[in-house]
Amino acid sequence: MNKKDDRMMETQQLLFLIAVIAGVALVITAGVVLCKRFRKNARDREIDEMDGFDFEYYCADLLVANGFVDVQVTRSSGDYGIDILAEKDGVTYAIQCKRYNGPVGIKAVQEAYAGRDYYDRMVGAVLTNQYFTKHAVQAARKLKILLWNRDYIQAIEEQR
Repeated sequence: MNKKDDRMMETQQLLFLIAVIAGVALVITAGVVLCKRFRKNARDREIDEMDGFDFEYYCADLLVANGFVDVQVTRSSGDYGIDILAEKDGVTYAIQCKRYNGPVGIKAVQEAYAGRDYYDRMVGAVLTNQYFTKHAVQAARKLKILLWNRDYIQAIEEQR
C-alpha cells in the first residue's frame, strides 16, 4: 500500500467513526425526547384525574414555586367564584381554577370577573388543565381576565 491508499483508508475509518458517533447521538436524543414526552403525558393524566379540591391546591403550589406570594386557597363554598388569592411583583390576583374534561366556557370568565372585584384584586384569571372556548376567549379579552390554560401549567411546571 502506498501513502495515498493509507490516507484514504484513514479517511474512511474517520468517516465511519463520525457516522457511528452521529448515530449514537441521534438515538440518545430520541430517547431523551421520548422520555420527556412520556413524563409529560403521565403528568397530564395525573392532573386530569385530580378532583377539583386537589387541583386548587396543586395550582397554589405551582404559583408559589413560580414566585407568587401570599397564596391562599379560599374556602370551598361562598368563595364568589375565586379559588386562589395571590400576589406577584406587587400585583394582586384573584384566580378561578377549573379542572375540566373539556373546554372551559364563558361562565368561568364571568366568575373570575365578579370575584376579582369582590376581593378587590388587580387581576382576575382562570387557570385550567384544558383550553378555552372561543366565547370564553372573547369575553376574557373584553373583561380583561387572564386565561391560563394547559400550556401555561406545563410551562410553569417545567420551571419548577
